[in-house]
Amino acid sequence: MKIDKILVSVFQRRFKSITEEMSITLTKTTRSPILCEAKDFVTGLYDGQGKMLEQTENLPILSFSLGPVCEYIVKYFGEEIYPGDVMFHNDVFSMGNQNNDVAVYKPIFYKDKLIAWAAAKGHQADIGGAVPGGYNPKATEVFQETLRIPPVKVYERGKLRKDVWDLIFANIRFEIVAADMRAQIGSCVVGERGILKLIEKYGLDVFESHKEYLFDSTEKMMQAEIKTIPDGVYRGESTVYYDGRTPGSRYKIRVKITVEDGEIDFDYSDTDPQTDGFVNGTYTSSASATLLTFLQMVNPDMPHNDGMVRPVKINIPEGTILNARYPAATTFGNHLCPPNADAIIRALSRAIPKRVTAGWNQLLCYLTSGYDTRKKDSYVDIGFMGLKGGSGATHGVDGYDHIGMIDASGGVLDQDYEMFEQQTPHLLLKHEFWPDSAGAGRWRGGLGVETRFRIGGEKTKVVTFGDGDVEPPFGLFGGKGATLNRIELHYPDGKVYRTTSKDLVENVPSGTVLFQQAGGGGGYGNPHLRDPARVAEEVKNGIISIKKAKEDYGVVINPKTFEASSINTKKLRGKK
Repeated sequence: MKIDKILVSVFQRRFKSITEEMSITLTKTTRSPILCEAKDFVTGLYDGQGKMLEQTENLPILSFSLGPVCEYIVKYFGEEIYPGDVMFHNDVFSMGNQNNDVAVYKPIFYKDKLIAWAAAKGHQADIGGAVPGGYNPKATEVFQETLRIPPVKVYERGKLRKDVWDLIFANIRFEIVAADMRAQIGSCVVGERGILKLIEKYGLDVFESHKEYLFDSTEKMMQAEIKTIPDGVYRGESTVYYDGRTPGSRYKIRVKITVEDGEIDFDYSDTDPQTDGFVNGTYTSSASATLLTFLQMVNPDMPHNDGMVRPVKINIPEGTILNARYPAATTFGNHLCPPNADAIIRALSRAIPKRVTAGWNQLLCYLTSGYDTRKKDSYVDIGFMGLKGGSGATHGVDGYDHIGMIDASGGVLDQDYEMFEQQTPHLLLKHEFWPDSAGAGRWRGGLGVETRFRIGGEKTKVVTFGDGDVEPPFGLFGGKGATLNRIELHYPDGKVYRTTSKDLVENVPSGTVLFQQAGGGGGYGNPHLRDPARVAEEVKNGIISIKKAKEDYGVVINPKTFEASSINTKKLRGKK
C-alpha cells in the first residue's frame, strides 16, 4: 500500500489527542485527590500486540510501564481475549512497576479482530497490605505491602465478573478506590471509541500500514538523536541511602552506557544487590526511569511510540536493588528513579554536557492516614504540595522552581489548599518557596518549598518515604549543590521528632505540626558568571539572601536599594 506521509502525521497526532481525551476524562471523573488533583496517572494506546502507539504522560514513570504489561497480557490470555473484556493488573512480578499503580486494559476489536488496546494506570489511595495507603517501610516481602493483582478479567465479553470484583475490593480499605477504577475503565472506553472512529474513517489496512511506517520513522528519528552522542562507553554511579532497616546503609547504582552506531545500551550489571527491606525496584520501574531520563536529553517533539524505544537497550539483572527477585518488597521502586537518573546524568555529562541537567531534588514524601472526626470516616493523603523540590539547571536555563521529582518531570500537580483541608482533618499553615534552597550557578537550580500544617483527627499514622536527606542534589561544571530534605513532627508537648527517610510513626496526637522542607536543584556553571543584575533582582524578590549573593555568587548587594555594587562585585569576583 502506498504511504501518505501527511496521513502518517495525522495518525500520530490523532493517537496523541485520543490519549489526551482519556486523560481529561480521568481528571474529571476520579475522586481521590491523588488522581483528580495531583494527576498521578497515565493514559495510553497500544496496538494489537501491545506495542506503544502513543501516551499522555502525566507521570512518565507510569507511562513507560504500561506497554510491557500490555505485551504480557496479550501473551497471558492468548486466544481468550474477547470484545468487551476489561483487565486489571498491578503485579510487580509480572512487569508491573509499583503495587499502588493499578492499570486497566481494554482490548479494542474491529470486526472481530483485535487491533489495539486502551489503557489507564493510576496511583490508588489504597491497595491492601499492612499500612493504609500502601507504603510500609517495615515491609520485608510483597505480602506485607499489597494485594497482588496479576492479569485478571473484571469484565468478560461485556459482563461484570461480580465475584472477581468483590474479591479485589474486599481487600482494599477505601470505597473511593473502586470508584476511581470505574473511572479508569471509562477512560479506556473513550480511547476505544477514538480508535474505532479513526479506523472507520480510513480503514483497517490503512491504519496498519501507516502505523508501521510511523514506528519505522520514529525509530530513525531516535537513531539520529543517538548518533549526535559520540560513540563510546560512559560510566556513572550514585548512592541510595538507608534501606529502612539498617541505619547508615548505602547501596550503589552503577550504569555503563555504550553508544554505538545509532544504538544506546544501559547496563546495570555492577549495581548492588537488593535489600531485605522495601527499598527495591522492579525491572519495569527502573527501565522506565532510565528511559524517561534519557528522553530529557533528546528531541522533545519525537513521537512516543514503539519505534522510539527500539534503539534503546536496557539490562538490569535480577537480584539487584533495581530489579529485586520475588518475593521482595518493592513499593519504594518508583522512587529509585532519582538516584538512577543521577547515575545516568553523571555518565552522559562527559559526552553531551549541554544536554544534561545538574542534580534534581530527590523525593522525600509524607503520607498521613487516620480517622477524620468531622466526617466520622477514615482518610489517607499523600502530600503532593510539600514534596515538590526544584529541578537541576542546565546549559542556558535555570532549573524549574517547585517542579517535583524527576520521575514525575513536572507531571504531578499541587493539591489545592482548600481541598487539602476538606479531604483531610489537617490545617495548612504555610506553603512557600524556600529562599536559598537552589544550588548556585551561572544558571541556578530550581527552588524547593517549605510546608507546615497542623494534624487533626485521631489514630494518625505518618509514613515517610524517599531520600535526599543525606546527600544534596549535585551541581555541574562549577555549579553548587542544593539543600537537603527534611521532615519534622513538632508535638503539642514541645517534643520535636525528625523522621528518617523511611519511617512509620503511629498514634501521632492531634495538634502536632508537620514541617517539611523539599530542597532545590543543583546549579550549572560557575556562579561568578551569573549576571549581577539578575542576582540583585532575585535578592529583591526574596529568592536569594544578601548573604548568599555574596558568598555564592560574589555579588555585593546594597541592602537599601537592592542594587548590585559594580565595584565591590568586581573586587570580590577577582576582576580588575
